[in-house]
Amino acid sequence: MQANFLIDLGDKAQVPLISFLATSPSLSSKGSPYFFRATEIDSSQVRAISDIIKSFGWREAVPIYVDNQFGEGVLPYLVDALQQVKARVPYRSVIPPMATDDQLVAELYKLMTMQTRVFIVHMSDDLGSRVFGKARELGMMNEGYVWIMTDGLTNYLSTLNDSVMNSMEGTLGVRPYVPRTKELINFRVRWRRKFQQENPAIDTAKLDFFGLWAYDAAYALATAIENVGTTIFGF
Repeated sequence: MQANFLIDLGDKAQVPLISFLATSPSLSSKGSPYFFRATEIDSSQVRAISDIIKSFGWREAVPIYVDNQFGEGVLPYLVDALQQVKARVPYRSVIPPMATDDQLVAELYKLMTMQTRVFIVHMSDDLGSRVFGKARELGMMNEGYVWIMTDGLTNYLSTLNDSVMNSMEGTLGVRPYVPRTKELINFRVRWRRKFQQENPAIDTAKLDFFGLWAYDAAYALATAIENVGTTIFGF
């Protein structure tokens, strides 16, 4: 909803918008000339997930996703990818964004009554951490269950506290691969040094993939503006 509002606002004001967090594939259909996505869309990871399902020979999987545009946008692509590896989706578990603990427990109990033991979780880190916490309490993180996280959760693992991380122990997660080059290592060191200088009270900051994409987008934009300016000046 927020992304749609900003896209419409950009169209009306005719001001370009660059987004580093709008990952829902459904936003591509907006076709706005002022909206630029500087991040991977969620549908780019479904092949990796379906390959995991295929490699282990699992025949069914249940997606557990948040009930909003972010959660729903990837579902058609995920279901299609699973069908291509002959894996069924017998049920879709939809979690309200503001779900209470009782609602989470009720939905997890429903999942426990099903034969499927492979779950694909696609939601934000705050909601996802609560889902895994309740699943741990109900014994659903024990042997016999399989949990796969999309990068909506995996990208934020470094920001979660120890208790949340413990509740997620044993899960599989997918996220974009960025080669660990010398340039990347040096950039992370420079970024961390500058961040700590400006935020001395924060000691656990870590640059994630969204930060890298934001930097690349800003650098590309600045370079383009500089080149255009040089060209105009030359004439």
